[in-house]
This record gives sequence, structure tokens and C-alpha cells, in this order.
Amino acid sequence: MFRRARESDLPAIIAMLADDALGMSRETVSDPIDERYTSAFAAIDSDRNQLLAVAVDDRDNPVGCLQLTFIPGLSRTGMWRGQIESVRIAATERGSGLGTRFIEWAIEACRERGCKLVQLTSDKSRSDSIRFYEKLGFTASHEGMKLSL
Repeated sequence: MFRRARESDLPAIIAMLADDALGMSRETVSDPIDERYTSAFAAIDSDRNQLLAVAVDDRDNPVGCLQLTFIPGLSRTGMWRGQIESVRIAATERGSGLGTRFIEWAIEACRERGCKLVQLTSDKSRSDSIRFYEKLGFTASHEGMKLSL
């Protein structure tokens, strides 16, 4: 049900990333695929500390996606962290429990890699997503900041 993404999954992943008000303004859904996506995919796929994953239906079609980054660090006595990014579930699957199973799978993947902490961010305007993560045990223990370049 969950696997490493393949380049052939990119159209479905991009469509899921674009399937909300924020995503529509940030993503480019096109045929052929914008080469920036294929370049980013190649970089992610070749980095052993990155995992772009998809949730698939019974025909192996992507219906969810997320990216895991395994981050080594010196703080907390050299602790590794797992960073979850770009979580999306296809509109047809929302409310089915797939999102919960996918995040639990991602947490376990972090545990298997030796991570002692899993972190994520969610845009403040995505109140439903924030409630979803809180139900899974995530806490808003830090204030996140970003600087667009």
C-alpha cells in the first residue's frame, strides 16, 4: 500500500500537490511535466536520506504522497530527526483513514532509520491538517519560520 515513488508517479504527485487553494498557486500541472519536477525527483531519489513515498490503490495508482528527510544532527547527543513534508491524500480518499495509516507508516520508517524525533510543518491556514496531526500526537512545541529566496 505504501512504496518509494517512481518517476512515472510524478503526474499524480504533482496533481495532488496542486489540489488545494495553496497548491494551485504554487504548482505547475502540465504535460509534459515541468523539468524542474523531474530534476527535483532525480535529486531526491539519489539521496539516501530522502524518501519520496506514495500510497497506492489496488491498481498501484498513487492516491497519497509524502516526503521523508532523515536529518543527522549534533544536538541531543547526535540525534537523528525525521522530517515529514508535502503530505497529500487524493480527494477521493480523504476521510478513509489512509492519511492516518500513511503518517503512522512514515513514523515507523523514521524509527527504523534510528530517528528519535519526527517533525513536520503545516501552513497555518490548513486548520484541518493541523487538527489531523494533533490527533496523531504531534504538538505545536516550536514556532516555525520561513524565508522565501
